[in-house]
Amino acid sequence: MAVLGSGSSGNSTFLATERVRLLIDAGLSGRETLRRMALIGETLESLDAILITHEHSDHINGLAGLARKAGRGATPVYISSRTRLALPPQIKLPAVESFEPGCRFEIGEVAVEPFTIPHDAVDPVAFRFTAEGVRVAIVTDLGYMPQNVKHYLSGCHGLILESNHDLEMLRSGPYPWYVKQRVGSQTGHLSNEALGKFLRQEFDREARVLVLAHLSQQNNHPEIARLEAASALEEHSAGQTKLTVSSQTEPTEVFWF
Repeated sequence: MAVLGSGSSGNSTFLATERVRLLIDAGLSGRETLRRMALIGETLESLDAILITHEHSDHINGLAGLARKAGRGATPVYISSRTRLALPPQIKLPAVESFEPGCRFEIGEVAVEPFTIPHDAVDPVAFRFTAEGVRVAIVTDLGYMPQNVKHYLSGCHGLILESNHDLEMLRSGPYPWYVKQRVGSQTGHLSNEALGKFLRQEFDREARVLVLAHLSQQNNHPEIARLEAASALEEHSAGQTKLTVSSQTEPTEVFWF
């Protein structure tokens, strides 16, 4: 797996087995997605499917073009039925597969479990993927961690988790008050501190890789987020977990399981 980019400028993650290649979210432009996939040795033509978490622009900006151009003809877009209805009318999808949160489905050898997360979108989901005995979860854009989210995080070998903002930086930062309220609400974004609490108290230490994602450019700093997560992992005796901070401008390294 590799996070191609994560943050308000665009979100997209690449996940693959020997036979299946998936793109989770399409928030980068087609040209930028192509560039970043090339950096990790992949091509758009190899994609078997695109999966969408919700309709916010930083997750769908490149969707229309990628769905038309990637793969052999049209690439199937997996999207919840309610989220599809919430897409801007100019986004035309030539091949669509609908799913419902809580209902598992398969793409080739990959089992996909979409589950509901607390965010201010129509029908926001996160995903857990299972293939060849390996589990990976991608969970961003949530205001807090309810029990159902913690359930899907258990037993995962790879985790991509939101670490959006530092609470003090958000309070003193440049955002208008109503935006600060939205970001910090239970349907907003997960703070460094909230993620640290989860890692200290409920992380099961199964993950070999933890990628911090969706960092705010205005209300966070990669080193602040990394230090909070690293401290939590150390306190929880989870030093064997590889910790990486994603970027809005370049892909992470490729992680193998």
